[in-house]
Amino acid sequence: MIEARGVRKRYGALEVLKGVDLSVAKGEVVSIVGASGAGKTTLLQILGTLERADGGSLSINGEEVTKLGSKALSAFRNTHIGFVFQFHHLLPEFTAIENVMMPGLIAGRSMKDCAPRAEELLARLNVLPRKEHKPNQLSGGEQQRVAVARALFNNPSVVLADEPSGNLDSAHAKELHQLFFDLRKELGQTFVIVTHNEELAEMADRRLVMKDGVI
Repeated sequence: MIEARGVRKRYGALEVLKGVDLSVAKGEVVSIVGASGAGKTTLLQILGTLERADGGSLSINGEEVTKLGSKALSAFRNTHIGFVFQFHHLLPEFTAIENVMMPGLIAGRSMKDCAPRAEELLARLNVLPRKEHKPNQLSGGEQQRVAVARALFNNPSVVLADEPSGNLDSAHAKELHQLFFDLRKELGQTFVIVTHNEELAEMADRRLVMKDGVI
């Protein structure tokens, strides 16, 4: 599902990634751990095509994304990659269901067309009764479940998660962790998760450690 070879990234004089090689199979859950500054988030942003690497190659679901122009890359990202962040990044002025529909709306589909898929995901994640609530009316755990539903909306090839439970209490964190593995079992979903949570890291199929810009 993901094939990265020799990925490099520097910011000015600071070389953050020093030739990272990474392969992730379809349906695999991979965790990436390491000290702050090891390059984990930078690597995740490059895998998610939010940043461009300075060197190396990256293919996702058979597509060599390093060769895509900006417009094609944006369309690819919206269709093939779901994101879950530590801070859910829900849009405060929109309801839960509207937030979940956002990837479909960005792709040019109508709200009427997007609503059934959004309701299906909210039901699957046990937050459908809260669909008309805005983010400030939801608990932290509910907000993160809505964010996961949004990430899954376009049936992405891979979901990338950056400290997804870092802002949750331990009970909600456990629920979220189990949810990822339930989704893998039900949907065959692929996950790459950057985390400081050792419990989540150990649950993954593989636990990769980053240090000094390499795995």
